[in-house]
Amino acid sequence: MKTQAAVLRKPGEWWEITELDLDPPKTGEVLVRFMAAGLCHSDDHIRSGDAPARLPMVGGHEGAGVVEAVGPGVTRTKEGDHIVCSFIPVCGTCRYCSTGRQNLCDAGKNAAVGCLTDGTYRFHEGDQDIGGLCVLGTFSQYAVLSEWSCVPFEPDIPFELAALVGCGVTTGWGSAVYAAGVQPGETVVVFGIGGVGINAVQGARYAGAKNVVAIDPVEFKLEMAQAFGATHVTTDPAEAQELLVELTRGQLADHAILTVGVMNAEVVRQAAGMVGKDSQVTVTGVGNYEFQLPGGMFTGWQKRIKGALFGAANPLYDIPRLLGLYRTGDLKLEELITQRYRLDQVNEGYRDMLDGKNIRGVMIHEHGR
Repeated sequence: MKTQAAVLRKPGEWWEITELDLDPPKTGEVLVRFMAAGLCHSDDHIRSGDAPARLPMVGGHEGAGVVEAVGPGVTRTKEGDHIVCSFIPVCGTCRYCSTGRQNLCDAGKNAAVGCLTDGTYRFHEGDQDIGGLCVLGTFSQYAVLSEWSCVPFEPDIPFELAALVGCGVTTGWGSAVYAAGVQPGETVVVFGIGGVGINAVQGARYAGAKNVVAIDPVEFKLEMAQAFGATHVTTDPAEAQELLVELTRGQLADHAILTVGVMNAEVVRQAAGMVGKDSQVTVTGVGNYEFQLPGGMFTGWQKRIKGALFGAANPLYDIPRLLGLYRTGDLKLEELITQRYRLDQVNEGYRDMLDGKNIRGVMIHEHGR
């Protein structure tokens, strides 16, 4: 079949809308008609060249849609199901899945290559094989996915909201609740209030943090952070440092969660200085950088730096859990969407993101909402 998709051909270029051929699903695979896709910063890391990938590639790793057909042996979903994509597939049987760490599933190894589990591709342009980012490619009207990438959800949840839980919401919320392990009464500082950081804010508040300090250079994002539970906001890390001293009587923050769009060593240095004894810096943001810190602070103050992938969440459990929290009014999702775009407006959406205009832009595919 044919599908319209946004394809990246070379680093530094913009997404190109083109028609591709799409193979039918094989064993363990499903054909999905995407209804909505989130415009996450990680796709722009591929476009800008900050993160290497096999190109050309169909973009998009946040998405939700309808299962149109299933291949042989599929048991996790069925035709007609509404599914949200987990941007890391969950095989369920590898060392990490079987020990409760689905976010580290070995099946995620092809994320930057885009081939399916058998090493072949379903998107084609003439004789050229084209991968899908995170083995998904949600910037396409249709895609063939592994069933391991699919998490069914109830049809009362709008597609555009479910799509966001496939990456940004779960990554941010889990960075606070799971990776950082925020406890009631603690003080948390969040660097970077985009589609991930805003959910780290609401995750920290849900976990019971007393103080949540949000840092971002964009005033609009700080206003949003307050609406999502931040108790204090600032554009200036030095001001945040002084505020933390005042709020904690010099003990500083228990946690710093780093969700800036492009990570760098200065953010890590600033965060390490804002947390106190037996504290943790949780690094979720992506970037190619190196950093140096005085070793004495980690031994003498028992500080930790921890990386976090997908918020240390278990997608098969946490995606339905978060949608359930939305249903009961405990998780904000509608408020995350700043602007909606068509497929042919994908570059406009990313320019808006880079200009600081969006918390999260969402692509609505033309065949429905």
